[in-house]
Amino acid sequence: MTSTFLLEIGTEELPADFARLALIQLKDQVSRDLAELRLNHADLHTTGTPRRLVVCVEALQERQSDLTEERKGPPVAQAFRDGQPGPAAIGFAKRCGVDPTALEVRDTPKGPCVFATVMIAGQDSCVLLQDLIPRWIDGLQGRRFMRWGSGSQRFSRPIRWLLAMQGNQLIPVDLLDGDPAVRSERFSRSHRLHGDDRLEINDADQYLTVLAEAGVVVDRLDRAERIRQAIDSQAETAMGVPNCPETLFEELVDLVEDPHVLCGCIAERYLQLPPEVISTVMQAHQRYVPLDVPNVAPDPLRLSADAVLRPEFLLVSNGLKTSAELIVRGNERVLSARLADAEFFLDVDRRQSSASRREALASVTFAEGLGSLRDRSDRIERLTKQLLDGLSLPSETHSPALRAAHLCKHDLVSQMVGEFPELQGLMGGKYLLEEGEPRAVALAVVEHYLPRGASDALPSSDAGAVVALAERFELLLSIFAKGERPSGSSDPYALRRAGNGLLQILWDRRWHLNLLHFLSEACAEWSRLLPVFDVDAQLLCSDLIQLLRQRIVSQLEEDGFAQDLVAAVAGDSISDERLLSDPEDVRQRINLLMSLRASGRLSSVMAVVQRASRLAEKSDLPLQCLKADAVVDKGLFDSSSEFDLLSVVETLSPLAVSSDYQGVIKALQDATPALEAFFDGENSVMVMSDDLAVRENRLNLLAVLRNQAFVLCDFSAVQGR
Repeated sequence: MTSTFLLEIGTEELPADFARLALIQLKDQVSRDLAELRLNHADLHTTGTPRRLVVCVEALQERQSDLTEERKGPPVAQAFRDGQPGPAAIGFAKRCGVDPTALEVRDTPKGPCVFATVMIAGQDSCVLLQDLIPRWIDGLQGRRFMRWGSGSQRFSRPIRWLLAMQGNQLIPVDLLDGDPAVRSERFSRSHRLHGDDRLEINDADQYLTVLAEAGVVVDRLDRAERIRQAIDSQAETAMGVPNCPETLFEELVDLVEDPHVLCGCIAERYLQLPPEVISTVMQAHQRYVPLDVPNVAPDPLRLSADAVLRPEFLLVSNGLKTSAELIVRGNERVLSARLADAEFFLDVDRRQSSASRREALASVTFAEGLGSLRDRSDRIERLTKQLLDGLSLPSETHSPALRAAHLCKHDLVSQMVGEFPELQGLMGGKYLLEEGEPRAVALAVVEHYLPRGASDALPSSDAGAVVALAERFELLLSIFAKGERPSGSSDPYALRRAGNGLLQILWDRRWHLNLLHFLSEACAEWSRLLPVFDVDAQLLCSDLIQLLRQRIVSQLEEDGFAQDLVAAVAGDSISDERLLSDPEDVRQRINLLMSLRASGRLSSVMAVVQRASRLAEKSDLPLQCLKADAVVDKGLFDSSSEFDLLSVVETLSPLAVSSDYQGVIKALQDATPALEAFFDGENSVMVMSDDLAVRENRLNLLAVLRNQAFVLCDFSAVQGR
């Protein structure tokens, strides 16, 4: 027999992020425990609203299936005396719950032993669930759990009711540690604004219908679809494009039980505010959906929203449909108050110059031992100069980059950023443009925070990219000099993200930067700038190299490159000098390998290189040797195949030395006949000759070929074709 199992954990309003993550945890716990208890079932899904977490298991067995186990006992020599069960056999039988006469003798690799066949009768699922439900609730994890009243129960919000049923049968469960204690009943609760009534559930299969009639859309996917359709419809009516990031949308779904999308209006005067200010207030503070004007290109330096934002905005209400007008008016008043504050902050900021704000950074501590934010700005400016020299960028990039580096942090002490930290950099650029700074400078200030995360946009200008690099290098150098390192999941300064960001920028701009040389110079400078930490410049440089090596591997894998190809260009066999002297070169090589694999040409290259490499490992020739003239003696040749292979190696030498990777690939493909003749043809040779001089000469010839291929990658790490 099977029936539907239903669990509803009723609470005060849950934080949206906890509700979403708790449902995932619940599904994992329930599916794991039901499998362990041999309780078969059909579909298992979790859903919920701000006031309830729900588990529904369809066609759950009402009783466990019986289990037959074979248990191994003591050896026969110990189990029987004079052919009769002895104390060892009797004790084993008792532990297994069988009669000693039911024991069987079977052969095992260690000799004959006694075995017992044990039948474990299945239990009613209701009995098992009675013990499991409290464990599932206590097993949920989340941030900022609380206790309520005088109880010891911990949960995201107080638990107020519990509904646990299988079919039409109530599962008795007591949560005794809350205040008050909660006992499972046949009752759920309606929407607060529909009376918050107790709703009797006579059968688990009736649950969704009863709740829907009481104003609660329990199914999360159903709520999401309703909200999405209503947003699109309302936006079309208002002739706007909804600006609703996925994170905001997910939060909206988990904030309501009975969603209604309503449309409000922004007062005309507030459209003179920068569009990002209005959008930030709406999205981050009020959970509204702004409406963009269609077909207007985004411009981060735009000073007013009147041409890019519609005066209408959307909100997702959890209230009664009959109160829509009242709800809209109330939200418009709240939004106006928030925008009036923003208007005031903007007015105050405009009375102070960006240069004076930069000076005010001297009173704000960056981190212990690292001085103030102005000190940090000075260090960013210093690194910007070093980068401009190292990257050999056009002279027209230098001036805006240096000016942007000088002013990049000024808005951190502005009123607007103090209230809306999400706008740092963005407001700084707008203020600078308004004061008459060149657009290139203002844009670089905006973009020096990019990318903020893995999928974020990258700087669009050279000046912005240079300052963004300098900002990340400064963070890495300063925090590492302070003695702090990312460890496990602990990375409070987001140093790994900084490392990923600078690699993304270098690869996006296709800039060639010798990181080893750059870091060596910068670490020496940091040891002088921060004497309080007694910095060992060489050790600091070594630690940063290790971090960036890890970041290159991590970022390449995150970008979707196959793990074997990542190992081939950035694995342990690749020296730090080869890897970090030019990360852009690493990216170009792995892209080439990907294209070779996609076109099916990688296999022919690997066949040449790997066959040569297997014997080349017996040579002492260093990987840096790319020319044969000093290590291969033609006078020791005794076969035409040796001359042919030497011709291949001599063709490859200038290509490998100049890092002409396409040329190396073509030459390696063309080398197949020569290598086959060297090993297997009529004029083939025995590489491991008894003549040690001839043997070394042939091994060196193969080693030079391997080294020339190694300029592209370590082919021994490549798996498959």
